[in-house]
Amino acid sequence: MSERKQSEEPQAAEAPDAADSAESAEPEDPAKQIEGLKAALNEQHEAHLRAVAEAENVRRRAQREISSAYGRGQRQIARELLASIDSLELGLSSADGATADSLLEGQQATLRQLLKALAQIGVEAVDPEGEPFAPARHEAVSMQPSDSV
Repeated sequence: MSERKQSEEPQAAEAPDAADSAESAEPEDPAKQIEGLKAALNEQHEAHLRAVAEAENVRRRAQREISSAYGRGQRQIARELLASIDSLELGLSSADGATADSLLEGQQATLRQLLKALAQIGVEAVDPEGEPFAPARHEAVSMQPSDSV
């Protein structure tokens, strides 16, 4: 490593000398310097415009993907609930001649079907009884006075 450092140090020392000699040589024509700076500015401006355009394309692409995912989610929810809706319609159409027991059995089956459909889309029942209210997880429906709180 020390050999490498030693070999790099002379090169580093020579670099400023080369720059000094370039400066001490002929001064560059100011018009050429201005043209060079204008060209560099134009390159930077074009690079900036390309970066802005790329960022806008990424934003649009992300927005399209979000919209697409939202639509897929809505279609999945509708598909999962359609079977339960069909069962409810069938139960209503056959309710005229049905007994109370058969209606109760049909409602229970439809409820199980609805709960299964909701579970498939990630909705599950929770029993918060006895748990402290956590605003991040729970949504208050109403407030009641309580001596225990």
